Amino acid sequence: MTVPTDQLLFAFAGCRLIARGLAAEALAALHAAASAGETVLVFDAATGRVVDLDLRGDLSEALGRLIPPPEAERRGPGRPRLGVTAREVTLLPRHWEWLSAQPGGTSVALRKLVESALREAEGPDRARKAKEATYRFMTALAGDLPGYEEATRMLFAGDWTAFDAAVEGWPDGVRETAREMAAGAWRNGTG
Repeated sequence: MTVPTDQLLFAFAGCRLIARGLAAEALAALHAAASAGETVLVFDAATGRVVDLDLRGDLSEALGRLIPPPEAERRGPGRPRLGVTAREVTLLPRHWEWLSAQPGGTSVALRKLVESALREAEGPDRARKAKEATYRFMTALAGDLPGYEEATRMLFAGDWTAFDAAVEGWPDGVRETAREMAAGAWRNGTG
């Protein structure tokens, strides 16, 4: 699998943290552990999903497979340099009338509405994503550890103190990674 070289990863051999960092930087440690016969489990720090990396061959071959090929420039409708993509939207006639009456026209009004909604949802979305990512990570790596069920309940209940206590007995790398990933769930105060 190719991943962006600037993607933040956590890698474990069993419950031992062997690498934490950008994909390109962590690859040497991952490759060394895999070459030594250790089973390596790699996680995307943002999503908590397991990342499947092809570590076969020597380090330079593995690095070559890690870096995605450059994307060919696509031509089509919209403003490609700005990343604008044309798509179909279905609305009621009164919605189209309101949009058409807005300064700048329909597209500008829609972009402003979407940006406003994104700003309003930023805190709750960040908390939800942090909880989901932490849950994925914990389920894959800590599901058999003592306190896992309590940690999971406290993660979704938004109780940082109880979560912190539930993960306290976990191996250092697993505990600190779970705490780091869950930090975004507590920051906005919504729990």
